[in-house]
Amino acid sequence: MPVRTTARHFRESRRRAADRRFGVHLLGAIAVAAAASVPFGLLLVLVKGRWGPLRRIDEGAAESLHRTALEHPGWTTVLRFLSDRVWDPFTLRTLVALLTVWLLYRRSWRLAAWSAATAVAGGLIGLLVKSVVERARPTLEDPVAHAPGFSFPSGHAMTATTSCAVLLLALLPMVPRVWRPVCWGLAVVSVIGVSFTRVALGVHWFSDVSGGCLLGLAVVAATSWAFESWRADTGRAPAPVGEGLVPELTEPHPEAGTRSGSRADRSA
Repeated sequence: MPVRTTARHFRESRRRAADRRFGVHLLGAIAVAAAASVPFGLLLVLVKGRWGPLRRIDEGAAESLHRTALEHPGWTTVLRFLSDRVWDPFTLRTLVALLTVWLLYRRSWRLAAWSAATAVAGGLIGLLVKSVVERARPTLEDPVAHAPGFSFPSGHAMTATTSCAVLLLALLPMVPRVWRPVCWGLAVVSVIGVSFTRVALGVHWFSDVSGGCLLGLAVVAATSWAFESWRADTGRAPAPVGEGLVPELTEPHPEAGTRSGSRADRSA
């Protein structure tokens, strides 16, 4: 057998083995994401234990922001628009779904799998924790907004955290370096913004949105670790957070038939 054929067969076998390990890493990371989040676990204990200082923070923030919402109807309308149209879970999940489709079009199979798995895991874990905790939403006189279901953690805040992180880590390689701080800033503003709107509209406690952000970060950290483990299995150096998960994503489209395109396909 020619040496070139043997080497190619070895590389293909190594890559298939790495892909199998990537799947195991990904599933394992999803299973332990919530339990691995120490800050979230601590907050959950305080919420379930109805810790006095945290209750006072929750109630004080809710009452203060509710008075502001009643006194400024125009401001409340803006908050509703931002919460229900700009930063709502459907819009953010749609953006992640479009990103996943684009990655599949580029034949970046592993990055597309990471994107979809992170979004789905975040949604399912959030619903599971809500069902376990069963925390009631704030009850205010003359409410300015309503929301169904349980309160902790905030689904809006968690979806914003996971979605912004997915979009950032996947697309940063496509952004010029000078603009990357702006992208990070927009992501942070979006997460803080949606968290603020949910508390200001009286449909969540402050600890609800804090829990949503912490749990979302735990999910992203776990699935990103699984992706980096796959890269290590294939002999690639870990990518710095500021470079995105796959810095090679800027290389030509795989279907262009170039050698660089083949490397991009294997890298993602």
